[in-house]
Amino acid sequence: MAISTTITHVVLTGGIGSRLWPLSRKTLPKQYLELFDGESLFEKTVIRNENDSTKTIVVGNIENYKMSNAIMSKFHKHFTHIVEAVPRNTAAAIAFAALASKPDDILLITPSDHVIEGRDLYHNALRQAITLANHDYLVTFGIKPTKPETGYGYIEFEDENVIAFHEKPDFETAVSYLENGNYFWNSGLFCFKAGKYLAELEKQEPEVYKTSKIAWENNINGFLDYDLSLQIPSISIDYAVMERSKDIKVVPAHFDWSDLGSFESVYDYLVQKGHPIDANKNIVIGTSVHTTFIGVKNCILIYTSDALMVLQKENSQEVKQVYQQLESIASPLL
Repeated sequence: MAISTTITHVVLTGGIGSRLWPLSRKTLPKQYLELFDGESLFEKTVIRNENDSTKTIVVGNIENYKMSNAIMSKFHKHFTHIVEAVPRNTAAAIAFAALASKPDDILLITPSDHVIEGRDLYHNALRQAITLANHDYLVTFGIKPTKPETGYGYIEFEDENVIAFHEKPDFETAVSYLENGNYFWNSGLFCFKAGKYLAELEKQEPEVYKTSKIAWENNINGFLDYDLSLQIPSISIDYAVMERSKDIKVVPAHFDWSDLGSFESVYDYLVQKGHPIDANKNIVIGTSVHTTFIGVKNCILIYTSDALMVLQKENSQEVKQVYQQLESIASPLL
């Protein structure tokens, strides 16, 4: 068993944040919005991990790579940029990073659009994960639930061992998970050796492995070929590897975490940071124009130059339906 001291931070930047429309657009996804203490979530992600990693790989796409480059230029450090011609989900995105690395390099996989607070607790979790990765385990990070959340997948666990992965539940099931106490939210954070991941991917999803490898071997300065990329099955790392491998461990994460995947989580984050809120817990995002709410509670008004949306905080998951409706008519508002 080789012990690696090379820790590569792999930043996944492919999401478009459809549940945060109209703030998040295809031309400016949520990870690039400077809504959060004057920094983008992408920038916060890089800063949070720079002291724990020796290398950086950014996996993006043809639509956002220039925005990523602009942010990375602030750090004045070398990084590898892998630019997907077409999104093929996380199993392939992580495969590209693994193929660009040495087999014993440890990859710390993080999305670029999460909020994590509690620096010491975060670094403690990373150290625990790196130790397990050096013992050839595929490591995921589980977040202790704070409420019955229907927007996340869950990990059923015992100590460091994963019993099962569960898809996004209905509300009653989420309540039972919370009561049982041995279910974590699935954070989308991972840690493992590059070679171990590729071996498991080849074993579990040989077609994803083969087509990803071909696409990577034909990259030009990190840019992937469109036609070769279309040959790659689109599947998540959870389905492809994590739910099927026998070498999985989970690290309990005690830091504060949010994927800011809905306006409800954005609301909670902004209010925690001192964002103005009225007596009935209504807030405004995106404008300083005087706004008054009468007869409603827990509402969010989101203003942009070409769209206005008002929603009940608890109905935040339904924003994706608005996005899909606009997508079906090829609206320029996306």
